[in-house]
Amino acid sequence: MKTNLIYVSFATALALLASGVPASGQIELQQRLQNEVRTNRSQADSGTHTVTTVPADFDKLRIAPGFLLALNVLDDADYSGTYRVDERGEIQLPFIGSLHVAGASAAEASSAIRQKLLDNKILNNPQVMLSIAEYTAPEVTILGEVGSAGKYPLLAPRKLVDVLALAGGPTDLAGDMVQITSATPGNPPVQIHYSRSTDPKDVQSVLVHPGDTILVKRAGIVYVLGGVNRAGGFVMQDEGKLTMLQAVSLAMGTANTASTRNVYLLRRNDDGTVVHIALPYKKIVQGKSTDVALRPSDVLFIPTSIWKLTLNGSQAILSAAASATVYRGM
Repeated sequence: MKTNLIYVSFATALALLASGVPASGQIELQQRLQNEVRTNRSQADSGTHTVTTVPADFDKLRIAPGFLLALNVLDDADYSGTYRVDERGEIQLPFIGSLHVAGASAAEASSAIRQKLLDNKILNNPQVMLSIAEYTAPEVTILGEVGSAGKYPLLAPRKLVDVLALAGGPTDLAGDMVQITSATPGNPPVQIHYSRSTDPKDVQSVLVHPGDTILVKRAGIVYVLGGVNRAGGFVMQDEGKLTMLQAVSLAMGTANTASTRNVYLLRRNDDGTVVHIALPYKKIVQGKSTDVALRPSDVLFIPTSIWKLTLNGSQAILSAAASATVYRGM
């Protein structure tokens, strides 16, 4: 399987050292890291460049097949070198054999190697340093109503609010629902209520994992056409709720030529059929009748004096709605 590998300086191992390394050794190695991280040397044989900064969450990166690990066991050159993780998630070590490292962090894998050396009585006090020299960058896919949809590197689970910020956050047309589809087969998509009015504290516990797909759904749109001052489509941004009077208000009110005794609601059903509902506009304005809640894709048509009050032209109205200018709404 062909993968794109990211090359990392061995010095980044210092953030991932096993607990078995003495404190004095860690200080010495940290000094080496500070010196190496300032350089950016070209690799003549491979044409790659040494990364001079450690990516965010690098210490949480989990080893996967295809990774190249750099191992250094102090005072024992037999183990020092690089090891490629095979398709089973294992590496082959001298005198030890196969060791499963997939799913572990570099620090955890380093501890496992040290324990193996102790269990096999190869070394009395092994000092193991392990770094990730090459890795395939895990990604998260962000789609829908965000500033810049696409794939973004995600080395470890992060909060939903932080991941959405990678793509520029929700747009003005974003609705109040975010769908997270797990990379794990068989897991159903999860719907998260998320909007501008959502308290960030309410979604702090929602984590996005590498490989997940996020879909920021578009808000519903209601179309107001006919005898209004600003016909068009209006985004249902107020938690997806919009009434008939609110929609007319967003359209700057009825025009002077409007016939306001009744207005008409055109609603398309799931089977494609369209129902026509006459709404007593005057009575609703006067408080003699209850305002009507609208649904996404509803078309509210206000007739004018030059239109007949029949709906023989409903298809023309729906066509006009499809090409109407969309406004932000509230």
